[in-house]
Amino acid sequence: MNQAVMRNSSAHPLDLPACEIGEGIRRQRFQAVEVVAESLRRAEACQAELNAFTLLRREQALAAASRADEAARTGRSLGSLHGVPFAAKDMTPTAGDLTTLGSWTTGDWVPDETALCIRRLEEAGAILIGKTTTPEFAFSSFTQSPRWGVTRNPWDRQRTSGGSSGGSAVAVAAGVVPMAEGTDMGGSVRIPAAFCGTIGFKPSLGRIPMTILPSVFDNISHFGPLARSVEDAIAFMAATVGPSDEDILSLPLAFDGVRARKADLSGRRFALSLDLGFYAVEPAVEKAIRAAVDRLRAAGAVVDEIAMGWSRAAVDEWFDVWCVFMSSYFGERLASWRGRMDPAVVAMMEKGFAMGATPYKRIELLRTAMWRDMARLFESYDALLCPTCAVTAPLAKQTDDDFAESLPDGRLKGLDMTCPFNLLPQCPALSLPVHPAGTMPVGLQIVGRRYADEDVLAIALGAERLLAGPQ
Repeated sequence: MNQAVMRNSSAHPLDLPACEIGEGIRRQRFQAVEVVAESLRRAEACQAELNAFTLLRREQALAAASRADEAARTGRSLGSLHGVPFAAKDMTPTAGDLTTLGSWTTGDWVPDETALCIRRLEEAGAILIGKTTTPEFAFSSFTQSPRWGVTRNPWDRQRTSGGSSGGSAVAVAAGVVPMAEGTDMGGSVRIPAAFCGTIGFKPSLGRIPMTILPSVFDNISHFGPLARSVEDAIAFMAATVGPSDEDILSLPLAFDGVRARKADLSGRRFALSLDLGFYAVEPAVEKAIRAAVDRLRAAGAVVDEIAMGWSRAAVDEWFDVWCVFMSSYFGERLASWRGRMDPAVVAMMEKGFAMGATPYKRIELLRTAMWRDMARLFESYDALLCPTCAVTAPLAKQTDDDFAESLPDGRLKGLDMTCPFNLLPQCPALSLPVHPAGTMPVGLQIVGRRYADEDVLAIALGAERLLAGPQ
């Protein structure tokens, strides 16, 4: 790991779990100003090496930290995240901050309203220290954009951070913040989490209201945390979950933190699919996943390897949905901005415009068949386990097109194993770091029953504690 851009080896309050940071500031064991100043210092070092931020909110963050310290001195609690620094993705509007979506097409847009997800974190006492990089309109598994350039992996600068929440993953992995907000439409939280060695969680559709898209009826898009521990992801969820009329699809379900912390794995039943039926999985990834599964079994969990029987249609038809997403929400920008847009985005938009209504509607038949497979699986198992990505982080100079080949044996030489579960958006999915494959992280993906977010977090918490122990 590149120690020049990772957190200091000496202990600092910023390295505590998020809720412990908040509790320490509330009890005046240390100061929010101290924590936020260190977060900003690390952000600047991270930016110089890895290009994870589009802007830092130094003045605003330090002022908020001073207010948090004053509240602590007068005995007032700002919430569970009192004074805790966090970062937000450049896809997500925050009032008073340049918000570009990774694109020149936005000009110098400074929104006057902050997205609900971020407002809820701030209402819990958290302090936004900066905005993080994304590929243009969050389209790619590689965080690089015409406007902001390439975001690099803290484990190896020659490799990608993953995307599209790559800047947020790097900010967490480099110790800048304990948690960061991301968005996930095809794996954009889980992919960079797997490549950078952090937690990445796609909650069930509607658990966190999705309020930043032109349509409130989109059903593949999720807010989710990137975090350095499952406990920090739980803290993020506790602050952000809950219904709102800003999103008609948001669910009237409160978050159950007690259930999310029931971490005992003994007696849990898991189905394991290493390839989902069609991926070519890198040997180092398979080795790391099997080693983690062996430890789950040793802890008393039942893990049965199963055949999923899916095909690359799950990826190809998700991509059709994604192209229509791009053309529908951003395609009007082509007329004026084509020459300054990522050529891959242009090609996706053109494919989306050409998509017929009947073929598009028929994608629901594949989604239905996939759900019926999962429903049968959940009759016997608590969760599905599989790799988050079929490979470790590729070189930053590569692109998504390098991972679309069908091999002679019929398998897909693919990158992520996440987008199939955006076609099943009600199923929560979490990427948990397991021991690295050589020098690069690997993610274990845990996919749960619909709306059982707390159960997936509890499984991940138990697995995290187990895998962190002696080998």
